[in-house]
Amino acid sequence: MSTQEPPELSGKVALVTGASRGIGYGIAEALVARGDRVCITGRGEEALKEAVEQLGSDRVIGVAGKAHDEVHQAAAVTATMEAFGRVDFLVNNAGTNPVFGPIAELDLNVARKVYETNVISALGFAQQTWRAWQKDHGGAIVNIASVAGISASPFIGAYGMSKAAMVNLTLQLAHEFAPVVRVNAIAPAVVKTKFAQALYEGREAEAAAAYPLGRLGVPQDIGGAAAFLTSDQSDWITGQTLVVDGGIFLNAGVG
Repeated sequence: MSTQEPPELSGKVALVTGASRGIGYGIAEALVARGDRVCITGRGEEALKEAVEQLGSDRVIGVAGKAHDEVHQAAAVTATMEAFGRVDFLVNNAGTNPVFGPIAELDLNVARKVYETNVISALGFAQQTWRAWQKDHGGAIVNIASVAGISASPFIGAYGMSKAAMVNLTLQLAHEFAPVVRVNAIAPAVVKTKFAQALYEGREAEAAAAYPLGRLGVPQDIGGAAAFLTSDQSDWITGQTLVVDGGIFLNAGVG
């Protein structure tokens, strides 16, 4: 963190999956900046340790593991409860997209892996936080979907299908967890992260030109949206998918 005085503690606690870098890190950064204490997860222990140090080890802990591993899910929630005594917010950001190509040639085992990581893990974490804290004390869940889940997504079809499932998972959880827990999703367009590099590397100016706002997204854009959806300002919003796309969908009817 910076050398500036840390913000006053909000009294709230968040668990953010897949947060050692990229969008997840941007979300954790936004929550820490408003005074939340945060548990972040990620696969690589070293990257996770570095992220904790950057965010502030006095307010952030890390739990390494694979998002789809139920033992890891339980361990992350348990560690959050032991360190901070509560888990008000869950942000399901962990995801994978290991294949690029036409869906007609998609290896079904790869498709299963994508669903396991992108959808089933989110449900698992939601179940764990519900049982550990939210059922009795309330809170909010934010699922990181994608514009790929609400439109055709050539060459990343398995990813798009999984993100469409994430949007529906959001609806199901929002209905079932009401009125004590609000559940919403964020659907970003291309955000400048290592995860999305293949979509803009070497041609960023060309890719950004398609966006009415003139640039690709950055993790802080999604961090701000997640901070809003876990704040009192969004207290009457649930079951929604907030599209954060730099205006790219405005071009859908052009041509």
